[in-house]
Amino acid sequence: MQTNLAKKGLLGIKAHPRCPVLPGWCILMLPAVTAAVALLCGEWIHRGSLDLTFWRDSLGAHLPAYLLAWLLLLGMYCLVDGLTRLPALAVVCTGAVGCIPAAVTYFKLKLRGEPLFPWDFSQVGEAMQVAGKSGIRLQPSMAGSVLIFLALATAACLVRRPRWGWKQRTARILGPAAGLMVLVLGVYLQPGATNALGIYPDMWMQNRYYRTYGVVSGFMTNLQVLDIAAPEGYSPEAVQTLARQADENRAAPRYVGSYRAKGDGAVKQPSIIFVMDESFWDAGELPGVTYSEELTPNLHRLAETSAYGRAYSPSFGGGTCDVEFEALTGFSVEFLPGGCKPYQQHVTHDMFALPNYLKDQGYQTVAVHGYYKRFWSRSTAYPHLGIDRFIGLEDMENPEKKRGVFWKGGLVTDAEMARQIIGAYEACERGRPVFLHAVTMQNHTTYHKDNYPVGELVDILQAPSGMGAQTRDALRDFATGVRDADAMLGTLTDYFSSVEEPVILVFWGDHYNPIGSGYEAYTSTGYASADSQDPRLHGMPLLIWSNYWQGKVELGTIGTYEISPVMMELYGLETPPFFEYLLQQMKVYRSRTLGVTVLPDGTAREAELTEEQQAWFDGHWMMQYDMMFGDETLWKPEEGEP
Repeated sequence: MQTNLAKKGLLGIKAHPRCPVLPGWCILMLPAVTAAVALLCGEWIHRGSLDLTFWRDSLGAHLPAYLLAWLLLLGMYCLVDGLTRLPALAVVCTGAVGCIPAAVTYFKLKLRGEPLFPWDFSQVGEAMQVAGKSGIRLQPSMAGSVLIFLALATAACLVRRPRWGWKQRTARILGPAAGLMVLVLGVYLQPGATNALGIYPDMWMQNRYYRTYGVVSGFMTNLQVLDIAAPEGYSPEAVQTLARQADENRAAPRYVGSYRAKGDGAVKQPSIIFVMDESFWDAGELPGVTYSEELTPNLHRLAETSAYGRAYSPSFGGGTCDVEFEALTGFSVEFLPGGCKPYQQHVTHDMFALPNYLKDQGYQTVAVHGYYKRFWSRSTAYPHLGIDRFIGLEDMENPEKKRGVFWKGGLVTDAEMARQIIGAYEACERGRPVFLHAVTMQNHTTYHKDNYPVGELVDILQAPSGMGAQTRDALRDFATGVRDADAMLGTLTDYFSSVEEPVILVFWGDHYNPIGSGYEAYTSTGYASADSQDPRLHGMPLLIWSNYWQGKVELGTIGTYEISPVMMELYGLETPPFFEYLLQQMKVYRSRTLGVTVLPDGTAREAELTEEQQAWFDGHWMMQYDMMFGDETLWKPEEGEP
């Protein structure tokens, strides 16, 4: 004989007439358990293990952040269950919300050294193309989580499901929906609320931020920074004061041996060629590794008669567009939300940039890229920066390609890029100076022994015993690309040496990449640590050469955002007040990137800025904010332009 409880179900809810295996009370436990399991599985995937440091230093030390994440996942479960009356589907959806962002974070940390950000969803196309060619593998934690949620979903199918009246169903939908809105709008998006719960932003070290507060709370609190707030004290008058001070304090030539210091000053409007070479750095610098040939003979030769140093890159393993954004504008991504891509989020209107500045002086402006124009939204961003003509892969007729193992059809070679750059330059109107910005692709990750025919590969004669076969094979691929990039540099300088017009060529690499097995190429040689934030993995070779002046200049290390100001300083070109400010800023630090300060003597340190450095840093942000988001006090588009 059934009891009243069995007839009515728990809490007076009438039981489903069919009789599943598990009792009805399980339906009350399932949401809380599923949310907790989704949270823990997500952290397991993100970290690779749930060791003592997780329980003690993350969950134990920052419990409110994880309780918030649990509540969010619980709300997701209840909402899906209320809408569909399918507990198994609610289990699957909750598991997906908890685990898929964690898996993406895991892979992004491996490839780029940064987690998943809210603004990454505007970069899905680019991410899918790169991920599909990066050799990423399913991890045991991911497979284990799938099995756990399959078991939970199966259990949900066996739970006695109650029948709800329309009032109860409405409450079961509106209640979770309201709770999620309060949680997101009233807590996660409110800095005051999250700070009160002990969640403090860490924009410079997002990987540490996610490990401290978890993937869910890290991701959700990053939504706060999608709205760019004006710097404290911002006003057009304050910006004008900074510009006026920079103008009044213009200094004597800063670089001994430069054209500005030693030249006749006759050249006022040279053509300027920017070449940002994919992943270019001198692999010959790896200690204990010797090759069958010299990798960068042209770079070493030209460094003796040109300005040479290092550009401190804001990227590792990707994010090429961040580097070129800094080089073209003088703006620093340090001031923007970590991981955002300015071309996609912020370069949505005409703004100050070197091409726009030069175009106002009569320059022709061109860009050449060895991949499709839409990549990183260059096709929409470039015109806003002042580039009038853009040649992408779709415009090239039968370009030479190599390295087709991961990239279907291969990548446009650097030799082909030299031909494209020369062709684009020759197509410009003679008698008017040209600004040309080129980005290469040949040496893009991922590296594999079969990317080149054996006869083309650079051979490794000696390597440390700690370097495995996979890394050694990948390094051969990478070193071959470095050799070809250096050959392109030689081709370009030979060509521009023969033209009558004065030309400046600026050549640099955008970022380091993992080579082979993680960071093994760097750790086994002692070159750098297994940390994407290691300053050694951000100093890219930078060469500034011209066909009308030879003089050796030691640049030291400068921020990528200092490339344009320094180039103009070396050759005595008229600099806008913003660039002059950046040049004067170099007296107190050479770069402030990823929380690392490069001092004038070249040393890099992770430390709070001094009072003087902070003042210069704040001034940089105020001027940048004005030209990106504010009143454009220092630069405005021509009348009638969009």
